[in-house]
Amino acid sequence: MEPRGITRAVLVHGAGGGGWEWNVWQRVFAAQGIDVAAPDLCPVAAGLPATTFNDYLAQVQDALAAQPRPCALVGASLGGLLAMACAERADALVLVNPVPPTPWASAMPARDWPDRVPWQRDARLASTRRALPEADDATALHAFRRWRDESGAVLRHAHGGVAVHAPSCPLLCLASDGDEDVPAALTLALATEWKADAMRLSGSHVGPLLGRQAADVAGRVAAWLSAR
Repeated sequence: MEPRGITRAVLVHGAGGGGWEWNVWQRVFAAQGIDVAAPDLCPVAAGLPATTFNDYLAQVQDALAAQPRPCALVGASLGGLLAMACAERADALVLVNPVPPTPWASAMPARDWPDRVPWQRDARLASTRRALPEADDATALHAFRRWRDESGAVLRHAHGGVAVHAPSCPLLCLASDGDEDVPAALTLALATEWKADAMRLSGSHVGPLLGRQAADVAGRVAAWLSAR
């Protein structure tokens, strides 16, 4: 019997989101025989302002350790950086418009983050639609109702630059040409330096997860994982 590829994956969401961001990917992966865990990154008991990057990192490590191997680690945006930092525990790594590590982090647009970033408090349906130009109305409404506030300490740490080693496992990088949060050139430069496979996409930062192309992108990633 021909051996199968990777059949388990842990999906790590980005800042201000949750495991719900991966709903389309979960359905597509399941149809391709890949079991998925998509945990929510949770603040510590003292609250979001007290939550650190290492707190989230420990949660990703625990989620990955709970899965039988072989298991892939898939991360989007902030989740991509967290996934990179856990790559030694994974059998394949997929990065979707990831917040880059050093040295590429120095080229990121400068941002100033309060201790509690009020994305839930300040969420508006109109601004959500602008942030998700490829999404249909139902998806935009679903996202608008689920954005959450985020830890400024986590974002300052991530955007300040995190040193990680190039992974030894197979790596696929997805870069969206219309990404205004993480320029596609940074993701592609990382992929080139680390000799990774790369998938260039149209659309916005979260388009691969929440846009109309999400199912197609997830199917292509599932096929890549199944071939590993």
